[in-house]
Amino acid sequence: MELQKRMRIYELGSLPPFLLVFAGEIASVDHRWNQHGLGGDNYRGLCRDLHPGPVSLLHWSGKGKPWARIDSGRPCPLDALWAPYDLLVRENGGIES
Repeated sequence: MELQKRMRIYELGSLPPFLLVFAGEIASVDHRWNQHGLGGDNYRGLCRDLHPGPVSLLHWSGKGKPWARIDSGRPCPLDALWAPYDLLVRENGGIES
């Protein structure tokens, strides 16, 4: 992490440090449990649908975060699922920066 502070050695968010910490002691999670990719998997402006069937966790992985898209006036349809949990809603319905 000290090296990452001085010069960027990876662009994958928090995943590489977690993989190092857990040293391979991980198990895959069924895609029906973790609905990943709602942030477009690093492609801005890409909206995704939910996997078919039950979903337990909504994961806005990638650069497209619901609070930023709602605030910019360009939300994806599923961003509305996150909106009720926003603690920074302004009176006009937007999101406080």
